[in-house]
Amino acid sequence: MSISAKELRFDDYTMWVELSDGRTLGIPLAWFPRLRNATPEQRVACDIGRYGLHWEAIDEDISIEGLLAGRGDMTHRPAKAA
Repeated sequence: MSISAKELRFDDYTMWVELSDGRTLGIPLAWFPRLRNATPEQRVACDIGRYGLHWEAIDEDISIEGLLAGRGDMTHRPAKAA
């Protein structure tokens, strides 16, 4: 994927990701419980990489591909009914 994150900011309810193609994504913090529960200091301590975002202190990794696809936290998915 050639689209990457350039900048990141937060408000009380949203993570804002500025992309290399000029778009800005607004993602609800409710999609990512570890970010929602993190302190403001932990939220801004993000490593922006070519393919995504990484927060060492809260063990969170978010791909740009996943954000563009509209995916939230994939670590705790409910089991499918049989």
